[in-house]
Amino acid sequence: MSQEIEIGRAKRGRRVYAFDDVAIVPSRRTRDPEDVSVAWGIDAYQFDIPFLAAPMDSVVSPQTAIMMGQLGGLGVLDLEGVWTRYDDPEPVLAEIRGLSQSGATRRMQEIYSEPIKPELVTARLAEIRAAGVTVAGALSPQRTQELYETVVAAGVDLFVIRGTTVSAEHVSKNQEPLNLKKFIYELDVPVIVGGAATYTAALHLMRTGAAGVLVGFGGGAASTTRKALGIHAPMATAVADVAGARRDYLDESGGRYVHVIADGGLGTSGDIVKAIACGADAVMLGSALARATDAPGGGQHWGAESHHSKLPRGNRVEVGTVGSLEEILYGPASVAEGTANLVGALRRSMATTGYSDLKEFQRVEVVVAPYQGA
Repeated sequence: MSQEIEIGRAKRGRRVYAFDDVAIVPSRRTRDPEDVSVAWGIDAYQFDIPFLAAPMDSVVSPQTAIMMGQLGGLGVLDLEGVWTRYDDPEPVLAEIRGLSQSGATRRMQEIYSEPIKPELVTARLAEIRAAGVTVAGALSPQRTQELYETVVAAGVDLFVIRGTTVSAEHVSKNQEPLNLKKFIYELDVPVIVGGAATYTAALHLMRTGAAGVLVGFGGGAASTTRKALGIHAPMATAVADVAGARRDYLDESGGRYVHVIADGGLGTSGDIVKAIACGADAVMLGSALARATDAPGGGQHWGAESHHSKLPRGNRVEVGTVGSLEEILYGPASVAEGTANLVGALRRSMATTGYSDLKEFQRVEVVVAPYQGA
């Protein structure tokens, strides 16, 4: 039962929880970490680990998308990033990494005003496909109508529509909104769409035919959406609410399973573990992978919100580096902050609580235990 708190005489609010507010409780059974499976699949595509690299220029280049695929995960390329705007993006990335904090946003707005070149979309996706890994690209809802035919023709395996928030019922007086249900029905590839942060929004997205729903709203390290817009969705509650929509849609649709992918607020391995415990099937990682020495950001991290042309809602932030992409995923870890060997931490948590695979682990006991960020 939801717990409502009186904010004032005219307003009540539901008590919700972030990952820092909850903890996982061990059960009577334990396992060896080597006996635990962290494999995940969506549609016809199977992965060794339930990790997607977020479509952000500081995280995913064609090369890191290939590396991510070879390491058992999925790299999603931002098809509105520098890789599809510039023939040689390396000097541009070097400039972004070296910008002063005070001038970063304005200069990034100028950099990202360069038009997207469809031929570069094709070339970058072809580069990933040539490596023999699963190919995934992301567009915002605003750009999907314009570029999706180019993306599909390039041979993308999974198509991601990702925004700060994505609605199945967008209303606009100025332009024809994207009809998600019609679009997904006519597309030949599985679509992952989001973010969504509530039960109702997620249920509506599931009804469009999406294969997966991203859960989150301005919760990432590079986002200031809470400060700019006053909107924020604490992730433990958001993931659990969307998992509830998945359960109800499974009954409503007669057995169609839509994957829930946590996207935001996942800076450490502990956050990843809690996201799956709250009901996520997989996680989309930004800052956690931006710390890789081979990430394009070189220890700096930024997203599309950081360079919005009219209302930036994010910053370029320094996250530092802790090791190679392989070390961040599989170790060995040389730090104790939960920023390296993410797969090992997930395996150990599942083993410690006695669960053998991800679907079983979603049933683990969770308690409210606020540590106030400690």
